Amino acid sequence: MGCGAWSAPLLAIALFMPATHSHAWAMTFYLLAIVFNYPHFMATIYRAYHTRENFDKYRFVTLHVTLLILATGVLMHASPRLFPWIFTLYIYWSPWHYSGQNYGLLMMFAKRSGAVVTPGERKWLRGAFIASYCMLLGSFVTGGSNDPLILTPGLSAKFTLPLRLGLGITFALFTFMGFRRIVREHGARAVLAPLTLAFTQFLWFVLPTLLELNSASQVPQTRYSSGILAVLHATQYIWITSYFQRREALAAGKSNWRITTYFLTLLAGGIALFIPGPWLVSFVFHYDFTTSFLIFMSLVNIHHFILDGRLWKLRDARVSSLLVDSVGRPHAQTAAQNPSTPPPAPRPQAFLPRIFTRPAFQIFAAVLLFLWGGVDQFHFAMRTDEGNLPALLRAASINPYDSAVQARIAAAATLAGHKDEAAAALIRAVEINPANVGLQHACARALIADGRYADAYVHYQKMLALFPRDSDALVNYGILAARLGHPEEAIDSWQKAVELNPEDARAHLYLAGAYEGNGEVASAARHWNAFVSFEAAHPDDSTVARDQVALAAIHLADDEARLNQNPAARTQYEFAITLAQRAADPKLESLAWAHLADLQEKLQDAPGAAQSYQRALALDARTSDQETEGLDWFNYGQFLRRHAIPDDLIYACFLQAEKLLAPTGGANLATVQTMKRQIEKKMNKSEVAESQNDFGTLLTKSTSLPSTSF
Repeated sequence: MGCGAWSAPLLAIALFMPATHSHAWAMTFYLLAIVFNYPHFMATIYRAYHTRENFDKYRFVTLHVTLLILATGVLMHASPRLFPWIFTLYIYWSPWHYSGQNYGLLMMFAKRSGAVVTPGERKWLRGAFIASYCMLLGSFVTGGSNDPLILTPGLSAKFTLPLRLGLGITFALFTFMGFRRIVREHGARAVLAPLTLAFTQFLWFVLPTLLELNSASQVPQTRYSSGILAVLHATQYIWITSYFQRREALAAGKSNWRITTYFLTLLAGGIALFIPGPWLVSFVFHYDFTTSFLIFMSLVNIHHFILDGRLWKLRDARVSSLLVDSVGRPHAQTAAQNPSTPPPAPRPQAFLPRIFTRPAFQIFAAVLLFLWGGVDQFHFAMRTDEGNLPALLRAASINPYDSAVQARIAAAATLAGHKDEAAAALIRAVEINPANVGLQHACARALIADGRYADAYVHYQKMLALFPRDSDALVNYGILAARLGHPEEAIDSWQKAVELNPEDARAHLYLAGAYEGNGEVASAARHWNAFVSFEAAHPDDSTVARDQVALAAIHLADDEARLNQNPAARTQYEFAITLAQRAADPKLESLAWAHLADLQEKLQDAPGAAQSYQRALALDARTSDQETEGLDWFNYGQFLRRHAIPDDLIYACFLQAEKLLAPTGGANLATVQTMKRQIEKKMNKSEVAESQNDFGTLLTKSTSLPSTSF
């Protein structure tokens, strides 16, 4: 446990465990956090603040840095938008802290084994540990972050992949160079502990990164670092610090030191560091419990990293003598034998007021903290039981100021079909934590799903006051504004979204439609073009349906035709046809061919137009849209009429259009019937009767006219 050898089976379980029991695993890790993680923070606090001597020795950290951390905590609660910077610092710093501990223990065990590590070998080994940390850091900064609390530069994997592989090779090479002489001179058995710690570093940092690079089953590296590694690191820390405290107590003449008492002190102190603060902030100030807990967790960790870096240095003679000297020789006994050994530590001076050192008060405080920890554990079990609506409601009754619980209640209510209850829970979540943009969006979606468009419209107004640069909110607000009869407001919102994010395809799509509706053809064409160009360059974009792209290309071509940009219009019609063919959408393909036919006729390419109309009609026959097919037959008949094709063929087209439009009726049917009567007046009764009797043959003939007919 101390050297990390137990990491191998535990990491195997953690990396390959099935997701079917996620709630049980969450509870297990939270229990491990209370038993190991929290106490390991208290171990550092205990050592730094337990005596006046240590407090004064490390005064800069124990007083000034601590006050700065407390002030930062107040600032983070007052301005939660700054919190992601602190949380990201904590996440990125954590593995560096773990690496420092492994490296320190490696050097400690090397000295205990009697091996002399040269300055050059120390540099090789330190370089190996830095390379392994940088390898994990490469995973942190690759790609975008799905966690709003973790900031990342979003570097491309094409850049970081060779870098991470190179760092892995560097780790192996530097480790070999650092141990080569030591193992040769002393044997592997003598330096088994340092070798184990180097292997642990490989297990903690290098192996998971390699698995991530070559596996479909991946653990998010940031959560891996703050979850699995935290447990392994904490148990290792408690192991070494308990040894140190025991030897220090014996050196100070305290023969009654007990590991049980020490661990119970750490357990109670760890609970005091993490649990009461968020609960009190939540109930007293009605602050979001989840956010407050994460703030406390981040700042306690950062304080621990700074303080720990000052306390544990083998350069410190006292630390070195207690950790490196033989196990069986208490420090007080060896001082006389070795004049270079520092004198025994003086008896600790009391630092806390006397009342806090009384056993009765300490027992009372410990029992109270253990009960509080039990309530927190029960609350955690209820609040993380995804989909269990009764358990989540019970958690909300225990602490009504927890946005995460309200969000889970909304998800469970949605699964149960209670849309109104889901919306109410998300409204409550936003009231608790308005700075959470994810909750804001979820609340708006829930209101829309519940049909409360006016409420969603008002919600987006309030949201945009907090997040005026959120392009998704601007787009959705514009949609609701247009739906509720505020077209100018909608256009203004979409325009702001485009200014913030010129590649926001949806904003361009809605702006194009709005401008086209207003008759602003040039503006519409500009946004149709931006939408189509972006989607053509991102064929895997799942936010926009492929049929929308083809339809937008047709609209763009129509507008370009109106602006007499005929070659560009023809290109867009052909692009729309290609997209429709790829999507196997005959209806859209027919529409594109019909519009292309109009352009070809405008360009006096009657044979080409006839062929395009005929392709559109052939595609219509494969769809069940009788109205569209009827209109296409009517338009084709009008085209034939303009090009002096025999009246019986034109009449057949109008008859077919009338037949297809009859079920729907309306103005289109009336127009077709009017045109049909005009053709009948030009034909005598016998020709009309003959055309009606030979209706099918005439239709076939009309769609197979040779190009010489035009």
